[in-house]
Amino acid sequence: MQETGVRNGAFGADKFGLKNLKGINWNFGAPRLYEHALSAGEAQLTADGALCAETGEFTGRSPKDKFTVRDATTEDTVWWKANQSITSDQFKVLLDDFLKHAEGKTLFAQDLYGGADPEHRIKTRVFTEFAWHSLFIRTLLIRPDLAELADFVPELTVIDLPSFKADPKRHGVRSETVVAIDFTRKIVLIGGTRYAGEMKKSVFTTLNFYLPGKGVMPMHCSANVGSDNDSAIFFGLSGTGKTTLSADPQRTLIGDDEHGWSEDGIFNFEGGCYAKCIRLSGEAEPAIYAASKRFGTVLENVVLDGHTRAPDFDDGSKTENTRSAYPLDFIPNASRTGRAPQPKNLVMLAADAFGVLPPIAKLTPAQAMYHFLSGYTAKVAGTERGVTEPQPEFSACFGAPFLPRHPSDYGNLLRELIARHNVDCWLVNTGWTGGKFGVGNRMPIKVTRALLTSALDGSLRNVAFRTDKYFGFAVPTAVPGIDSTILDPVETWADKAEFDKTARALVGMFQKNFAKFEDHVDADVKAAQPDVKLAAE
Repeated sequence: MQETGVRNGAFGADKFGLKNLKGINWNFGAPRLYEHALSAGEAQLTADGALCAETGEFTGRSPKDKFTVRDATTEDTVWWKANQSITSDQFKVLLDDFLKHAEGKTLFAQDLYGGADPEHRIKTRVFTEFAWHSLFIRTLLIRPDLAELADFVPELTVIDLPSFKADPKRHGVRSETVVAIDFTRKIVLIGGTRYAGEMKKSVFTTLNFYLPGKGVMPMHCSANVGSDNDSAIFFGLSGTGKTTLSADPQRTLIGDDEHGWSEDGIFNFEGGCYAKCIRLSGEAEPAIYAASKRFGTVLENVVLDGHTRAPDFDDGSKTENTRSAYPLDFIPNASRTGRAPQPKNLVMLAADAFGVLPPIAKLTPAQAMYHFLSGYTAKVAGTERGVTEPQPEFSACFGAPFLPRHPSDYGNLLRELIARHNVDCWLVNTGWTGGKFGVGNRMPIKVTRALLTSALDGSLRNVAFRTDKYFGFAVPTAVPGIDSTILDPVETWADKAEFDKTARALVGMFQKNFAKFEDHVDADVKAAQPDVKLAAE
């Protein structure tokens, strides 16, 4: 077996069980991974120097093919109503078959950290079949210093073999595609998919399992910090502006997707960003646009001009989920440590396609837990086959697919941290105003940024508020520099009766979704939900 690169001398691949390999390329950097990916035909070079790959059939995660081993470690800790199980024996057969499938191949290995805080990070080794996958995960996780690689002993091992095909009968899974996690063995197996995001989200899922037991809150959020060390957290599902709004030129970016909140403050899980880049433009998102056109960036499913190889970010013919993965330091004002003090503000982003939610609202701690558990946004017409009207999307804790534990475990921990550090909580609608999707307009980004600035600098605390009659949260009535009409959603609708009907319907959707959490929360959180009587009036 040929081994090249910065090899680990203390704990090699043989210790894990990999044998009869043709070779292993250890901890290659971008130039060498580019060479391998291009020579193997895995990817194309763009006109700007980025590496562009296609993920084939899977242009996003495959949650129905994700399985967790059910054993003594997980029996009473994993939320089995939302997580699919396989037995320890089935996983062992799957692992043996993965190891057998790897024989004769040349793999790429990266030794990385999941987490910027040395106290809470997890040492992660990732074996990949593709060079571009190795570059992707090297970009998205945190790269150790060269001196740390010599005696690196992994606590988590990920094997990513897109050419492996699972056998549902033999392995106890659903299809030929599989993402299997064994929290006892601390192993992740990914097969049958070329979508690279499965790797990073598997590490996130692992941290979501272990960190709450240490009193650390794992979060699917972006984060930034101001010049006064006033850090802020931004929760939000895909398409709500989590990456865009945290990339504020006046504030330092901590990270765009995954963070932990400990007794020492907040810390990034990652060393890179993974931004959606459909319709990306230099005018609307200059920092992300510039980062997506550099050597070292990995583009997924972006259409390239056949002659010039220039990326066409407006072309969604392959998928609307086109992505750009780039190192965090490609953002000019990004943090070099990935850490920040205790947050002063917590923002929950919802792209409300019903046009009912105000552009910003202040939440009590109980309301914050309610909306955190709800994890609301809305799909718009045309995003999926058969979707002709806006549809609600509720994803607990703004990241249900990555939660091994029950959402209330994370919700209660978040509530304790909010109270302990006196954090101001806000709900921001980045969706529609003046009517639902198809009638109204998208909330102006300038309005959202101005309101967020006022919230983060503390000036929004000093304005007058009203209590929203549908949701009960506090809504500002006048903010300097903002047209007061847009602050009250009903005033932006031409048909006031239709607004009332739509608002009441959305209240009912929230109530229906939250019913599954009512036995897991305190009375004040139950009381924080929209008035039960209101929807029936």
